[in-house]
Amino acid sequence: MKLLERILLATNFDQSSESLLENGITLSKTFNSQIILVHVLPENVENEKVRLLLEEGAEKHLADMGKKMAEEGVKIGKTHLLFGNPYDRITLLADELNANVILIGSGEISKNDVSQLGTTANKIIRKSNKPVWVVKQGKSLDIKKIICPIDFSAESKRALKNTITLARRFNSKLIIFSVCEAYQADSLRNKAYFDKENERERLVRVSKLNLFLTDFNLTKLSYDIEVVVGHPATEILNAISRHSIDLLVMGTTGKSGLDRLMMGSVTEKVVGKVPCSFVTLKEEDIIDVPFENKIRDIETYYDIAMQLENDGLYPEAIEKYKMCLDVSDMHIPTLNRIAEVYAKQGDTAKAGEYKKMAGEILSRIWEPEIEAEIRKFYKI
Repeated sequence: MKLLERILLATNFDQSSESLLENGITLSKTFNSQIILVHVLPENVENEKVRLLLEEGAEKHLADMGKKMAEEGVKIGKTHLLFGNPYDRITLLADELNANVILIGSGEISKNDVSQLGTTANKIIRKSNKPVWVVKQGKSLDIKKIICPIDFSAESKRALKNTITLARRFNSKLIIFSVCEAYQADSLRNKAYFDKENERERLVRVSKLNLFLTDFNLTKLSYDIEVVVGHPATEILNAISRHSIDLLVMGTTGKSGLDRLMMGSVTEKVVGKVPCSFVTLKEEDIIDVPFENKIRDIETYYDIAMQLENDGLYPEAIEKYKMCLDVSDMHIPTLNRIAEVYAKQGDTAKAGEYKKMAGEILSRIWEPEIEAEIRKFYKI
């Protein structure tokens, strides 16, 4: 199991495509992920010659992108050239492939458009239950600062959990940000009173945020906590500018029915104007970690295997240890114990094989801080 197994990179070959490709390559290398390319053509092209030319051009662009990724050592899945509405086809494909994240460009922006987000990107964010990572033109994945707004909702809790892992992987500073809605004075005479009330509410929110953060492992992470008073969307945008943020990670609302098409008024206002790349999360994580019951299964099998090993029942112990690996093939303690049991049996070749597997996972994929974060979040 990988933390970020599949990235669905949806391109429309616009000006942001180069930045999108570079971001995809970096993200794939960081998490040892597979990239799946997709492009959607209109289905209502009546002229057959034009349709064939569009297909030929799109296939060439996709092949060129795939070649560049292959040269960078990126794992590439099957490329998809589809027809129809881009936001419909992309979101459906993401579900079919069980992609961890949809990676898209911010899209073409007209001069008269107040929003800094293209129509397709906007609709994909609204429609998809999958996390959506939007790359702004000219922005690399050299992430030095990440901001995660917190409103204590389940969505913001999910966002922070994922942001912590991203911050660790990119060695970034994390800004944990929260906003109190301001009381507005209706006269100069009442201004002092409302200023005092706003500060009191801010301090209450600071205490609430500190309590909220006890569910997360922030050890060895560079982070700041900031709580301000004002309008949430405005203050988030101000903080992004003030801190020179490289990536925004934000939870979005939406459960079912019409609400499913809503991303939340604050999120909508922020992503429409945000100058940096951003990630929105609704109902799923970017980072795919074992669920609590799976971790408990590993611990159960591991304890039984340890007892069998202590009793000298080595083949039976190895069998139980391998049951741990059936749940998660990245469980380093299990790989090390299997190596030790094989060594006790005199099978140095098998022992070396499992030691090597553990070393590769430790150096390339897993980090102790991430495992600690998983355990902290799931309270195990």
